[in-house]
Amino acid sequence: MSHDGVGLRAVMRSVAFLTAGALAVPLLAGCGSEDPAGKPLAGPDIAPAARADIADGGTLRWAVDAVPETLNTFQADADAGTTRVAQAVLPSMFRLDKNGRPERDPDYLESAKVVDTEPKQVVLYKLNQQAVWSDGREIGAADFAAQWRALSGKDTAYWTARNAGYERIEKIERGANDLEVKVTFGLPYADWQSLFSPLYPKEVMGSPDSFNDGARRKLKVTAGPFTVKKVDSRDDEVTLTRNPRWWGRPAKLSEIVLRAVPRDQRTAALAAGAVDVAEIDPEAAGRITLAARGRSTPTPLQGAGGRKSADEQTGPGADEKAGTEQKDQQERGASTRTERQQQLLQGFEVRKSLEPAYTQLALNGADGPLADERVRRAVARALDRGALAKAVLKPLGLPTVPVGSHLALSGQAAYADNSSALGGQDTAQAQALLADAGWVPGGPVKEKKGKDAEKAAGPEGGKTEKTEKTEKAEKSRSERDGGSAGADEDGTYIVGEDNKAHREAGREQKQHSGEDSTHLAQDGKQYANQPHQGSAPGAYAPRGTAAPAGAAAAPLAKDGKPLTLRFVLPSGPGSQTLRTVADRITRMLEKVGIRTEISKVADESYFKDHIASGQYDLALYSWPASAFPATDARPIFAKPVPAADGSLNVEQNYTRVGTDQVDQLFDQAAGTLDQDENHSLIRKADSRIWAAAGSIPLYQRPQLTAARKNLVNVGAFGFQTPVYEDMGYLKKGAKPAAGASAGR
Repeated sequence: MSHDGVGLRAVMRSVAFLTAGALAVPLLAGCGSEDPAGKPLAGPDIAPAARADIADGGTLRWAVDAVPETLNTFQADADAGTTRVAQAVLPSMFRLDKNGRPERDPDYLESAKVVDTEPKQVVLYKLNQQAVWSDGREIGAADFAAQWRALSGKDTAYWTARNAGYERIEKIERGANDLEVKVTFGLPYADWQSLFSPLYPKEVMGSPDSFNDGARRKLKVTAGPFTVKKVDSRDDEVTLTRNPRWWGRPAKLSEIVLRAVPRDQRTAALAAGAVDVAEIDPEAAGRITLAARGRSTPTPLQGAGGRKSADEQTGPGADEKAGTEQKDQQERGASTRTERQQQLLQGFEVRKSLEPAYTQLALNGADGPLADERVRRAVARALDRGALAKAVLKPLGLPTVPVGSHLALSGQAAYADNSSALGGQDTAQAQALLADAGWVPGGPVKEKKGKDAEKAAGPEGGKTEKTEKTEKAEKSRSERDGGSAGADEDGTYIVGEDNKAHREAGREQKQHSGEDSTHLAQDGKQYANQPHQGSAPGAYAPRGTAAPAGAAAAPLAKDGKPLTLRFVLPSGPGSQTLRTVADRITRMLEKVGIRTEISKVADESYFKDHIASGQYDLALYSWPASAFPATDARPIFAKPVPAADGSLNVEQNYTRVGTDQVDQLFDQAAGTLDQDENHSLIRKADSRIWAAAGSIPLYQRPQLTAARKNLVNVGAFGFQTPVYEDMGYLKKGAKPAAGASAGR
């Protein structure tokens, strides 16, 4: 899980949980001739080139967020840098293709298949006979067995972050010869292809000490096209060099240097030649695109810039004018530097795709108004996901199709659009659900005294008191963008307290006309054309009269409390799009009478102190898509259960919304070896997750990568696992060709 610029620590905390009620869910369409998985919305954009056109040698300097704290991907503090190193230096039995589906890696496997199902599932791996570790030892059953024992969960001395699948293995033994590994499962396991990818040598997995500490800063034994030369924490670099014992196609590059560069410094690093490839934000992408076309970014007017008269230099206000002159000179200097930087960026281009991850709106169902499923469903049905998608992705030239599944993305085998289980945007339905839950438009709000005055409903009782500073900020905000919001100097906004129908209409007109799209393109992504579909029959029975659909509705109240939801967002510079998308969501909720209190918090505390601990009502964050959702997605949507100490074990289900039925479907999917049945069960589970309305998938995140124009087989990979040995620089006179194959 991620949001822009912020990492995740899995922190659990005790919270009250209310089980979501059962809902009638539409039956899923049976599998017909048309595959509901479809195709990826965007393919890899890596400037593909044939190996014959790539020069031998060279160093690729690759910007990363940070030097990894560990090189062991199975530890809790492993990150994207850990994964990137592992992909380049360690075996993986299976890798992902451009559709996000697992495929056998022939450099390590000649074959791998289920050879028995009765009485138990047996998988036979036949290894590539040339596959060896960098110390010359053959890769074999001993390595598989050591990894199984380390990750099985039976020995708590191993500090493992995950063991999914390994705990189902009963035994591992040598097959007919040293190149065969026979794995017997105690329980059937559909996602067996997820195991042993990556595979660590027995020297790492063989003991708790070597597992816990030995592979954190170095890997002495590897088996990939590259090997780890050095991890330099002082210079924030990891250097990978060619593996002389690599048996596959030789790596074209001599070295890959992973260099830690903050996101907001990457444009400067590219221009200075400090890095050759970097993931960037939309603003940087715009600059590089302009530079590639030989154009510079527009600069502010610098003034006349001519010589001043004697009176101007010495008369009244001379000091003021002198200060203005100095400012003008500084601005001209900055402009010159910007122009120079633009020239240096002409050697780069932007490669774009969609990340194998989606951003969601999370609704905390632990307590407060969102503990009521009807309120969660009302929030969901107030959202126009299509409009949000267009605003974010269209300016980038990326497909604006809404995500229809929590468990897979378009193109992946288990994908199907199951959003009809909840229904599309429908203001009238949202208001009816709220009325049924007892939230009355324009209802009276009880006055409270003391420190509890004006507390909002929901976790932490977010404050809604409008101080003089709040009112001034609100007035300034309303005048600036036509919004109806209150803001204070601590970064908290109360949205919905000054509803003006004509202002709302003006904002909506701007949204649909595409204005403000550059703002939205800076941090998130979404999808378009969500159909208006009815909710499940029997899901609600309206009581009372709902406010008319259309313009902003009067605020809602119940039992003397206003319906105000605390919307927690990160405050860092890399999270602008999340905050802008949140602003649009608050306007949509305002239409049905729901107020939101936007609370901006420090990036480093966003997940630990707010999301994981349940201190929020609404939040935006992302989950990666997995080729193995029965295994990887289960902890994200599992029903929280009480622990022995009285706390609540939520695993990674930070919305605290789950059902026994969803858990059962995951268990059934993980235990079936029939792929069609597995996909059907995953889709049914997803349909019920939609119906529970704990999280609303919004959009597949954009992936923007700046790369040197002569650097090939590198860029925005999409689903596809990078092929490190095929990366390199074009020979003089050679050009990348669309459709060229890099090898596999």
